Amino acid sequence: MKIKKEENFSEWYDEVLQEAELVDIRYNVKGFIVYRPNIMRIINQLYRLYEGELDRAGHSPFLFPVVIPLSYFRRESEHVEGFEDEVFWVTRAGKHELEDPLILRPTSETAIYPMYSLWIRNYRDLPLKYYQSGSVYRYETKATRPLLRGREFLWIETHTVYPTIEDATEQVKEDMKIAQKVLYEECGLPFLMMDRPEWDRFAGAKKTFGFDTLLPDGRALQVGTTHLLGDNFSKVFDIQFEDKDGTKKFVQQTCYGPGISRIAASVICIHGDDFGLVLPFDMAPVQVVIVPVLFKGEEKLVMQKCEEIRKMLEGAGIRVKLDDRDSSAGAKFYYWELMGAPIRIEIGPKEVQERNATLFRRDKRTREICEEKKLIDAISKVAKDVLNFLRRKAEDHMNKNTTEVATKEELLGSSKKGGFLKMNFCGLKECADEIKSQAGGFEVKGTLFGSENKPKGKCAWCGKRATQVVYVAKSY
Repeated sequence: MKIKKEENFSEWYDEVLQEAELVDIRYNVKGFIVYRPNIMRIINQLYRLYEGELDRAGHSPFLFPVVIPLSYFRRESEHVEGFEDEVFWVTRAGKHELEDPLILRPTSETAIYPMYSLWIRNYRDLPLKYYQSGSVYRYETKATRPLLRGREFLWIETHTVYPTIEDATEQVKEDMKIAQKVLYEECGLPFLMMDRPEWDRFAGAKKTFGFDTLLPDGRALQVGTTHLLGDNFSKVFDIQFEDKDGTKKFVQQTCYGPGISRIAASVICIHGDDFGLVLPFDMAPVQVVIVPVLFKGEEKLVMQKCEEIRKMLEGAGIRVKLDDRDSSAGAKFYYWELMGAPIRIEIGPKEVQERNATLFRRDKRTREICEEKKLIDAISKVAKDVLNFLRRKAEDHMNKNTTEVATKEELLGSSKKGGFLKMNFCGLKECADEIKSQAGGFEVKGTLFGSENKPKGKCAWCGKRATQVVYVAKSY
């Protein structure tokens, strides 16, 4: 890598995307990128982690068409108002103009809920918990950036249905627990779980909760949201059920959208270093790479030992790769550091003779000698420590870049260095609009979910009575 991450994060990000062969931006449609094999292997691991948690929580997969009839889309007026300027239109098929134009899904509520009205009849059909994994399309008018902000992005969306608002509220809390499990515990990404202000809620939702992490340049990135829809959509799409007492009731709904593209970008940006990617063990496509260190006349002996170790690790369920390419050991070291393989095993004649292996940790870039018979236990121990190390490092960065401000002057001064700013707030949209226009694009992100923080004193910006404690940040 030629560019230092701390010196120029933006250029470092572009370089790592190119050098690690993650994406190609030369596809000739603005805002659309080509996902290359190296990033797809990471993304597939993210899907595996998230879908596994959803399956364990009782969700079932389904898949809807990518096109939505305009007649469906326009049935929920608030939803249309929130998305109509962002949709891609399909108005022609072959030589024929479509009587009912189609849109590429920006999200799938208006596609799925007409079908829910056909599937749900009585209380025995509830709860219903489905999810789909795929792409969504939005005509993003801001500057696009690979994986961070585009016009096509990968995600998962869940759509659940319950008989009561209390049940739906519990589902939102379950969504938060899944986010904590995958983002924080599996990927090592700290984030703030925030109750979005009324003006920043998902179109048609009663409540929206956003998950924001902090990138190295001090900007916040929303990596997922969960929404309490209540009966807003069920009334529009006539999704009713017959309760046990024989009465007809509208269902209560939620939807949840983890942004897979953005989560992948967060892992790259937050954990990566000046040598390339740094990946947590469980989400790494190649968890352990074996690199032979060959000397003339001893090649066969070393390769036999490398193959023996490969089979042993593979038998233990480890995703292992023996790099037997016709390249120097140094070139292979450089390549696998760039790719972010968490552990590298180096085997040369000395290791064969002493029945040892040299373990290289990608996160700390340190080596240690391990007895061959203790290799699997050592890898297991290092795997856990890698994740803990990356998580602590990311948390330290977020904590150091979270500043409490008490006045307008402090907010304006702190906004120059970025990060999360914590402040007392009056709760008024006009005040939030002023902050955004005068503080370089800093936005009120919301109140921290579950926080007992109560405002003391006045709004840091306008001086009026504070009603809440909020976080503000500049976002992608």
